[in-house]
Parts: sequence; structure tokens; C-alpha cells
Amino acid sequence: MTTLQRTATTRRGWLIPAGLLVLGFIPVVAGAVRLTELTAGADITPANERFFAMPLPVVLHIVSVTVYSVLGAFQFAPGFRRRRPGWHRAAGRVLVPSGLVVGLSGLWMTLFYALPAGDQGLLTVFRLGFGSAMVVSIVLGVAAIRRRDIARHRAWMTRGYAIGMGAGTQAVTQAAWIAVSGTPGELTRQLLLGAGWAINVAVAEWVIRRRRRPRVSS
Repeated sequence: MTTLQRTATTRRGWLIPAGLLVLGFIPVVAGAVRLTELTAGADITPANERFFAMPLPVVLHIVSVTVYSVLGAFQFAPGFRRRRPGWHRAAGRVLVPSGLVVGLSGLWMTLFYALPAGDQGLLTVFRLGFGSAMVVSIVLGVAAIRRRDIARHRAWMTRGYAIGMGAGTQAVTQAAWIAVSGTPGELTRQLLLGAGWAINVAVAEWVIRRRRRPRVSS
């Protein structure tokens, strides 16, 4: 492989992490705004009063999801991961607890916060289902690497990360709907949020199956 080919391959290897960072930008910014509200003493409204009444779960959720989305993106740069295996393992030790806090704090808020009417019903089912799936995926990913089963480890951690990045895709699905049809109704909004998680899971499964295909040498 020539130097030019290696450079092109390296650049392509960074496309996925860059895309994931872009996808996570809106949720990260939204989380930063929420933290600013809590720390600066913003006006309490029906939409945010639950966070002021009990700020710890949402603060943990925002901080952990920021770490998880940003640091996790670099785990999808194959060349970087191969060149720095020590970094990959060190980052994993941060990502696992961060991901578990993301999932568990999300479940806690769904079960114990006084949710507004638009967040109840079907959306509660989505949050409980996908939040539980995220936690289980991370736990199974850790169990797999302890058995030195790298393929299953990568598969389960990919699933967990895909679910954790749901908020980024949800911003896209809602923005696309608003651009075409205007502000969605309550049920449509809940379905668009569910679609964000479902799209990410579908893409993750496609990636996992693509990895499993045997490479045909020319």
C-alpha cells in the first residue's frame, strides 16, 4: 500500500467518529443548556420543575451521556484503535460506567420523575425498553470481553452505544418531520422519538452483520 493509499484509508477511518460526534452535538449542547439552567437558577416552569426538585439524576445523566457519546465515538476509528490498544482499554474503563449511569439514570427518571403528559404512555414504554436494553448490552459486552470473546464484545458494545446515541437521531427525525409537516402531535412526537432509537439499533445490527462477513481476497 502506498503512502497516498494509507492516507486515504486513515481519512476514511475517521469518517464514522466524525459523524458520531456531529450526531451527538445537539444532545450535548441541550444538556449543557439544562445544566446552565440548574446552576444559574433559571425560572422554574412546568417543563423543568422536576429537575429542580431533584437535580442529581438529570445532572448524572447529562454528564455521563456527554462523556459516553464523545469518548465512545473514537472507539469506532479502527486504525486509531489498532495503533493505540492501551488507549482503547483505558477508554473502555471510562465508557462502561458512563454508559451504565446513562441507562440507569434514564430509567430512574422515567420511573420516579413526575413526567409531563406528553412524556407518558407509549414514550414511557420506549424509554423503559430501550434503557433496559442499553444496560443489558453493556453488561453483556463486559462479560464477553472477560471471556476474551472480542466479536461478541464489539457487537454488544455497539448495540449499547447505538441506543445511547438515540437522542441525536431523535433530533434528526423530529427536525425532518417539522420541516415537512410542521409541529407533530403528541402521538406522532412519541413515535418519532421511538424511531430514533429504532433507526440506531437497525444501523448497529447492520454494522455487526457486516463485520461478520468473510472477506474475499482478490
